[in-house]
Amino acid sequence: MQKCFNYKFNLFNSYESPWEGPRVSKKKNLKSINFMRQKIKSKNLNYNFLRIDKEKNIQIFNAGGWHFNNILDPQEISLKLKTFAHSEFSSEEFSSPNVIKEKIEKKIDLFNRGHNYKKIEINETFPKYFLNNLEKYKKFII
Repeated sequence: MQKCFNYKFNLFNSYESPWEGPRVSKKKNLKSINFMRQKIKSKNLNYNFLRIDKEKNIQIFNAGGWHFNNILDPQEISLKLKTFAHSEFSSEEFSSPNVIKEKIEKKIDLFNRGHNYKKIEINETFPKYFLNNLEKYKKFII
């Protein structure tokens, strides 16, 4: 489980935190990538033991790091959206660099889901490499 940040290293996304994206498996236990993506989920632990269709041999790592999403400038995010598998987001309504810049400034979600993001202070909980290279990443810090 990871803290999720959008657009800037310190723009916290509480709507998608904790982020459950990463999975770890020994090669001998890996059935398929799709199995890991679709069947290994923390919510499986809430199902009754009779639900044998739900994988429950799962270990959750809380505070497992950070998920930094779209840490790009508006032009790069625009290009990403225009070449994204979800073509519904390639329209100017979503992919215009000016629209993206405005949404970043307002700290709101690109996809009109009603998510508002919160600026947080950079502290010792961030990755050590990032903390040692703040000058290098200053354009991606609010």
